[in-house]
Amino acid sequence: MTASRPGPNLSRIATSLGVSVATVSNALSGKGRVSGQLVERIREHAAELGYVPSPAGRALRTGRSGVLGLVLPDIANPLFPKIAQAIEFAASAAGYGVLIADSRGDVAAQTEAINRLVERGVDGMVIIPRRGTRISSAVCPVAIIDSPSTPGNTVAADHWQGGLEIAGHLAGLGHRRVLIIGNNQESNVQNDRAGGIRSGMSPGMDSETLWIDRLEQKNGSGCPLGLAEKVSQGFTAFAALSDLQALRALTELQQAGINIPTDVSVTGFDDLIWSPVVTPSLTTVRMDMDRIAEIAVSALVDTIKTSSIREGVLVTAEIERVAMQLVARQSSGPANLAQKTSDMENM
Repeated sequence: MTASRPGPNLSRIATSLGVSVATVSNALSGKGRVSGQLVERIREHAAELGYVPSPAGRALRTGRSGVLGLVLPDIANPLFPKIAQAIEFAASAAGYGVLIADSRGDVAAQTEAINRLVERGVDGMVIIPRRGTRISSAVCPVAIIDSPSTPGNTVAADHWQGGLEIAGHLAGLGHRRVLIIGNNQESNVQNDRAGGIRSGMSPGMDSETLWIDRLEQKNGSGCPLGLAEKVSQGFTAFAALSDLQALRALTELQQAGINIPTDVSVTGFDDLIWSPVVTPSLTTVRMDMDRIAEIAVSALVDTIKTSSIREGVLVTAEIERVAMQLVARQSSGPANLAQKTSDMENM
């Protein structure tokens, strides 16, 4: 088998143009004193020869790897591959590669993931944290994507505003009793979403919150949520704090013979890839992940360029929160008229 021919190096480019290797290096990196005309000749010739800069060589010259780390809390959750794709695209546009680590939902594993990425020599990290993770162990610039209420947060969706959007939507449909469904009572994101829903309710509306993790600690993983009983108690809207919990609510209600949205409405958060195609299609609130990733990576790269190579610092951005967008679909509709009549009779 014939070995593939290696691409041209700086020496080959220099020899063919009759200049020094240092001149070629400076022209391609934008450093040193090289005339604009010569820079143009060198870059054109390098392109003709198919020259590709060596990452290893760049690391030796600059002390930087050209790689960012991305630490996710649970890559099995369909939201996080979507976030990873947005981060990778933004990093690539900035000239960086990305190494991804997954903590699998475990705080100790996330701390270890941070340490592994540091050992790999990443220039900086984007972290979507688990509560209790020691971000300070990352001795490089770190951008945090979680919620604006999280200490040290760089940029995130405005989860509180997303909750306001859900509350306004349900109020406009005439719903008065709302069951908020979350799965992690320790999550800053879910608490902000729930807080926004409560804050956005119109006079005469009330809510309860069901935390699935608390219920499952008592009754076992995958236990029924008791939503049919909640319907009999007068709840006409079920506001889940993620699309995954919304799907669980949809399934349990439909299995109990409850029609959506004729009898009750269900809403979610995140607009996952399947949310438009479930039956009924899910009303939800969408994050602008491309914008969030762009802001986080831009702020991180700016900090890398101005910080010492091994300096741990939490990155700040001029824009801290990005508005969420309500996507109204078939799973939400006017409050059940019979229920509304019953409420009036009981007044």
